[in-house]
Amino acid sequence: MTDGRINGGGRSSRNLTYGMLDSLGRAIVTGRFRDRPFPTEAELAKSHGVSRSVTREAMKMLAAKGLVSARPRQGTAVRPSGSWNLFDPDVLRWLLERQFSVDLLRHFTQLRLAIEPEAAALAARHAEPADRELIRAGLERMEAAERGRDDTLDADIAFHVAVLNASKNPFYAQFRDVVATALMKSIRFTNSIKGHSASIAEHQAVLDAVLAGDAARARDAMRLLIANVLQLIEGAEPDGMGQL
Repeated sequence: MTDGRINGGGRSSRNLTYGMLDSLGRAIVTGRFRDRPFPTEAELAKSHGVSRSVTREAMKMLAAKGLVSARPRQGTAVRPSGSWNLFDPDVLRWLLERQFSVDLLRHFTQLRLAIEPEAAALAARHAEPADRELIRAGLERMEAAERGRDDTLDADIAFHVAVLNASKNPFYAQFRDVVATALMKSIRFTNSIKGHSASIAEHQAVLDAVLAGDAARARDAMRLLIANVLQLIEGAEPDGMGQL
């Protein structure tokens, strides 16, 4: 029996590896190993019912995300949270799944405020026709979502990702995975506040500025959009994430 077909269920080793990665990553981030030693490779393989090679691969992925480190004769240990790769979508997702994450949302939105307005300004300067159409399509999806004809989260994410891609800056473009991951929680949180939903007018202002090639106006429009989100988050109760 090979690692590709184990446990009798026909699951591939890739699926088993990612399943183990998700389980262990969430356990680390939520503090399950804070006061006890991290299990050995043999213990993990037995408890998860997988092969040693699947376990080793999952551990390599956790190490690449900055969550664990392995030392000769000392075994594997959970690294301090300051060493975790917060730009890794999996790590960010696990963090956002913790209860009482308003502070994390605030920190993330502050980062967005530093990055996305500049991305919008670059998009106004460098966006190609296809990029502009994707931004427009994102806004149209948001308008459709208001009428119940599209998914609110997916539409809003599509708009912001399109702006990042339109910047033509590869560093900003790679920020899209982090934005998409965190926006899933951020949008759900802000939309849960009574009387609030994503502002079509604010997103329209960003699109209009990009289409006009006005970098300063695009920067200001995106800054206002995200600053308003940050204001909502900063005014929230600390336990506001509990029901999300």
